[in-house]
Amino acid sequence: MILAFTDFGWQGPYLGEMRLAALRLAPTVPYVELMADAPAFRPDLAAYHLAALAARLEPGDVVLGIVDPGVGGPRRPLALRADGVWFVGPDNGLFELVMRRAGSLEAQAIVWRPETLSASFHGRDLFAPTAARLALGADAGLAPTVPLRHPDWPDDADRIVHVDGYGNLVSGRRATTLPLTATYLAGDRTVTHARTFSATSEGELFWYANSAGLVEIAANAAPAATLLGLAPGAALQLQGNPADCT
Repeated sequence: MILAFTDFGWQGPYLGEMRLAALRLAPTVPYVELMADAPAFRPDLAAYHLAALAARLEPGDVVLGIVDPGVGGPRRPLALRADGVWFVGPDNGLFELVMRRAGSLEAQAIVWRPETLSASFHGRDLFAPTAARLALGADAGLAPTVPLRHPDWPDDADRIVHVDGYGNLVSGRRATTLPLTATYLAGDRTVTHARTFSATSEGELFWYANSAGLVEIAANAAPAATLLGLAPGAALQLQGNPADCT
């Protein structure tokens, strides 16, 4: 499958144009919009959500990852194969957590260029055709490279990396790194753990392990983002030392 992960949003022609470019070359390959509302312009936040979602992918899948505020600039176009899954997109940190958690990793620069390359839409003109060729097992015009790395980024980020349509706040921390007794300070509110929404009272804030395995702050039948006044990039203060957690 080709799985698109972008910050394009659901409006406008961009998702459709990129899908069209991929399916022109690989019409028999399933194309899935994995996510279209990653935090705009923030590969440093999107990297954590992408790595969590990638845990459900299978060898041979191709992720078309476009969170690319530096499009048209000096950043390199990249194709990575991590544990048999291809990741195609800009070399700007979007794949940092995928690389860090991979058991096997192969990094390639995309050296192929189309006859016409828009300065501002490499997702359509460069990355989507490359993803299609990789999904077909065809020559994609690659050459070995050493990707840009971000060793200063934490393995788990106590920071909001996504706000979903319900106002739930997805963090960059894997829930398995915390005990159920862990407490967060989110905005000016203390938030403790609950297993799921029905275990709390209406309007009550809590954190839980979401379906991607990340810590998520939510409220029963209410938007946590509105209650707390928080948005992507906002820090969450973990009470205590996560290194002590088992």
